[in-house]
Amino acid sequence: MANANLYIAMNLHEFQSKGLLKKHGVAVPEGMMARTVDEAIKAAELIRESADVEKWVVKAQIHAGGRGKGGGVKVCHTLEEVKKHAGNILGMTLVTPQTGPQGKLVRKILVEQNIYYPGESEPAEYYLSILLNRMKGQNMIMYSPRGGMDIEQVAEETPDQIFTELVDPKVGLQPFQCRKIAFNLNLKGEAYKNMLKFISAVYNTYVDCDASLIEINPVIKTSDYKILAADTKMSIDNNALYRHPDIEAMRDLGEEDPIEVEAGKFDLNYVKLYGNVGCMVNGAGLAMATMDIIKLSGGDPANFLDVGGSANAKRVEEGFRIILKDPNVKAILLNVFGGIVRCDRVAQGVVDAYRNIGEIHVPIIVRLQGTNAEEGKKIIDESGLKVKSAITLEDAAKLVTNVLN
Repeated sequence: MANANLYIAMNLHEFQSKGLLKKHGVAVPEGMMARTVDEAIKAAELIRESADVEKWVVKAQIHAGGRGKGGGVKVCHTLEEVKKHAGNILGMTLVTPQTGPQGKLVRKILVEQNIYYPGESEPAEYYLSILLNRMKGQNMIMYSPRGGMDIEQVAEETPDQIFTELVDPKVGLQPFQCRKIAFNLNLKGEAYKNMLKFISAVYNTYVDCDASLIEINPVIKTSDYKILAADTKMSIDNNALYRHPDIEAMRDLGEEDPIEVEAGKFDLNYVKLYGNVGCMVNGAGLAMATMDIIKLSGGDPANFLDVGGSANAKRVEEGFRIILKDPNVKAILLNVFGGIVRCDRVAQGVVDAYRNIGEIHVPIIVRLQGTNAEEGKKIIDESGLKVKSAITLEDAAKLVTNVLN
C-alpha cells in the first residue's frame, strides 16, 4: 500500500454515468432512477411505453461493483416483480466484495429495460474501459471479448483475451484504431459498424468529461446487433471538476467516507486507509515517502493526508482532528519539508493545535526538514507536550518503531 498510486477522483452512480454517455451519443438501455417503490413502478411503465418491453432490470445504485452477487440486481418479468424487488433492494444494506463486510445502504435504484431478448442472434458480452496509462503518458483503451465477469479473473486465467490500445491525446482516437478493436472483438456486419460508433462515442465522453476512468462491463451485442452499455462505472478527475459544475453537482456525499467529506471542507487531501499510523505531510510525493517510512518501521499507514504548501496552525489542527477520528490510529507522524513554509511556524502550529485540541492519547512524531528546521525542533522539544521531534527520515523511522513496540 505504501507504493500505491493515490489518485483522487469523484465516482458517479451508474445512472449518472449512463446519462453522460447518452449525452455523447453512446447507446444505453432505456432506464430511470427511482428513490421509492412508486417511482420504480412509474419508471417501468414509462420504459414499457417508450421501449416496447415487457421485462425490466432493477439495479441498486451504490458506489461499488459486484452488486449482482450481493442481490442488488434483479430481472423482473411483471410490474408486480418490479414492485417486489424495488421494495427489497431500496433500504437494504448491500454487501459486495468491494463494500467490505459493513456494506452500503441503498438509497436509489435504476429501473432499466431488459436487453437480453430473443432475435436473430445470441446476445454477446464484451469488456471495455478507458483510463490513463501513466507510464506512457497516453490514454489507454482496454478491452476483451470476454465481458460480463471480473476482468482480473480474465487477465489471470486467459491473459491472451485482454487487449489494449494506446491513444495519443494530442492526436485523438483514430478510425483505424476503432476498426482494430472491433476486429479483435470478433464482430462483423451491423454489429461491427455499431461498435465503431460506440467506441468513438465512449472515448469522446472520456475526454470531454475529464474522466479518470470509464469502465463498461458488459458491453452488450443484442440479438438484433445493437451495441449497448449494460453496466457502467465512471470516475471524474477531482482537479477538473471546476470545469464541469453540472457533473460536480452529481456528487453523492452519502456514498463517500464522512471523514473524507469533512476533510474536503478544509481543503485537505485525505484518503482513509486501513493501517495504524496516521500521517500528515505537505506534498503528495512526500506523503508516499512517509507511507514507505511507516511500512519500513513495522506499521501501516492509516491515511493519506496532504495539508498542502500552506501548513499553517489551523490546517494542522484540522488535520489532527481528522486523523484522530480513526479509532485504529495508534500514532501520528507529521512529516513536513520547509520550503515555502518555515519549519518554526509549522512547529508552533503543532504546539497550538495540540493545546487547542486538548489531551491527545496517541504519540505524535514531528519530522521537520528545511528552512528553520533546527528552530522548529527546539520549539517542539521545549513545549512540554508529548510530542517527539526528528529531523532525518532515519530518526523519524526509529521513533515510529519505538512507539509501536
